[in-house]
Amino acid sequence: MNIENKKVVSFHYALSNGQGEQIESSRDREPMVYLHGAGNIIPGLEKALAGKAVGDRFEVILEPAEAYGEREENGVKRIPAKHFKHADRLQVGQQVILHTQQGQVQVTVVKVGRFNIDVDRNHPLAGQALTFDVEVIDVRDATDEELSHGHVHGPGGAHH
Repeated sequence: MNIENKKVVSFHYALSNGQGEQIESSRDREPMVYLHGAGNIIPGLEKALAGKAVGDRFEVILEPAEAYGEREENGVKRIPAKHFKHADRLQVGQQVILHTQQGQVQVTVVKVGRFNIDVDRNHPLAGQALTFDVEVIDVRDATDEELSHGHVHGPGGAHH
């Protein structure tokens, strides 16, 4: 069975940056599982997986536009510390969720001051070319419930 829309795909990966340093890997844990065609993973990786089958192993280099996007220099914002729960415990590099008028946004703390916190709205991997070493573990048809929800469910069905 080949990977196409409405298929549930399980794969292992190792992710490296442009300098060849491994950033993360799924090979020492459960494989990544996603619903193909639902936009649940970065676009370039989903595109590279299309048409592959169980047992296929490949490497793909994704430019920022196909991965986490280009860095937006205006992505760093100064926010009054009063808008953070436990602002006094924040540390540089920590990722936190901000509640904005546009919904929840994940940010990275870049500077902690007494009255203000500087955060970066860019994804930590934005602006980087990324290399994925991928091995397809399983491909199956999605259930009707997974299709209607737009994501994969674990053993025993939905957990939300």
